[in-house]
Amino acid sequence: MRAKLSYATTAAVLVFYFVLVGSRGVMLIQSGTLLTVTFGVAVLILPVIGLWFLWKNTQFVRKAHRLAAELDAQGGLPVDELKRTPGGRIDRDSADEVFAKRKAETEAAPDDWRSWFRLAVAYQDARDTPRARKAMQRAIALHEGRPVQA
Repeated sequence: MRAKLSYATTAAVLVFYFVLVGSRGVMLIQSGTLLTVTFGVAVLILPVIGLWFLWKNTQFVRKAHRLAAELDAQGGLPVDELKRTPGGRIDRDSADEVFAKRKAETEAAPDDWRSWFRLAVAYQDARDTPRARKAMQRAIALHEGRPVQA
């Protein structure tokens, strides 16, 4: 619940910022000179890109949560078998060991979204966020029956 609240707060702050920047862009356009109109249009592009990015990220998170809920209902969520340091951080060797298992599982069933989901969790536990995101995107695509890019 805390993560959802944090995400919602961050999204609300970003939307407020986009509105603020957009209003400044409109003010520049209303000035009417060639220079201010040019700057105003350029300033309006930033909130559009930001809103698009926020929307795509929100869609990704919602789809990943739906997969997690479905996998949980099937009893297939990965069990937390990771060793932790006294400070509570995941032990790197333990994460690497679990990652090797998940990778082998995914290689054995490359078209199963469940194995890709579990691999994404293993990547995240190993602190490899870019690969975790790509593995989760692949799991989502497989679940939705969309073509998967290699």
